[in-house]
Amino acid sequence: MDFLNTEFLGNPLLEWGIALLWAIGGLVIGRLLYRWVSHRLKAAANKTASKLDDLIIDQVEEPIAMGVVILGLWFGYDHLHFGAGADAFMENVFAIAVALDITWLAARLVDSLIGNLLLSVSEKSESSMVAQVAPVLQKTLRSTVWVLGVIMALNNAGYDVGALLAGVGIGGLAMAMAAKDFVANIFGGITIFVDKPFLVGDRVQLDGMDGTVQEIGIRSTRLKTLAGRMVTIPNHKFTDSIVENVTAEPARKVRVDLGLTYDTAPEQIERAIAILNEIVVKHVGTEDNTIIWFSGFGDFSLNVSAIYYVKKEADVSLTPGAVNLEILRRFNAENLNFAFPTQTLIHEGGQPAL
Repeated sequence: MDFLNTEFLGNPLLEWGIALLWAIGGLVIGRLLYRWVSHRLKAAANKTASKLDDLIIDQVEEPIAMGVVILGLWFGYDHLHFGAGADAFMENVFAIAVALDITWLAARLVDSLIGNLLLSVSEKSESSMVAQVAPVLQKTLRSTVWVLGVIMALNNAGYDVGALLAGVGIGGLAMAMAAKDFVANIFGGITIFVDKPFLVGDRVQLDGMDGTVQEIGIRSTRLKTLAGRMVTIPNHKFTDSIVENVTAEPARKVRVDLGLTYDTAPEQIERAIAILNEIVVKHVGTEDNTIIWFSGFGDFSLNVSAIYYVKKEADVSLTPGAVNLEILRRFNAENLNFAFPTQTLIHEGGQPAL
């Protein structure tokens, strides 16, 4: 018994033995707990239809085992004393270790659960935006958890976290000013994903640019213009400017103004209106909403106008072209003459001269 009371580094050998047993016990129990979770709980989770329990078990097994080891070392050190300063320091070390282990557990859970949720959303969505946003969002949340965990650990250890945050805040403000355009583009991409003002394949018009959306990224969006050129537009442009989605329009409005010669009889004007109505209504690419009228007396012509709408699924170029060609055929067949600028001069004798 006298041997056990022999001091080594200021502590009896008995206390050293108890501390060693606590440390070894923590390692053994932590290892056994890890094996039990890895085999028994995972096997039970595999039998369920939900994948959530599998994810939770896979992420918590290592931090829990590490927590048991830390507790074993903590309880073991509690039997040893190396002076007030050393003991206070080691107490802070163990407090930081516990806080970091809890942070590790929380970060793994957040990373896994958010990743699984975003993967599920990405599989159900036709947009590639989710696949691009997911890694950024995962890293951001994981980093946030770690930052909060480190702050909590330092606060538990008695450090002045307020002064540290003040210094970090000044540096963060400088970085935020330097990266404001990048951040604006990121939030612009998220806004496009949430609001869905357009999708890949839609034709849009923005700040004089007209093209088809080829790709929607987290930072920028690519358009293929009508000239065939690829244009990359920062995403914040779509939140700061008016975007016109041409593809989303229900129908394309078309107006036709025809000028007939002044010698056209009223009956022929009525016939022209009937022909226009027949052509537009019968065409498969136009809607029923059609307005045709005798619109007025021009300088050189009697004007007949028509407003009709091209269906969304029809070609906005070929449909008006086919309508115009049929108008030309039918008017020529009915001897309805189109007017062109003319001038009539009246001589002093009263006889007109063209």
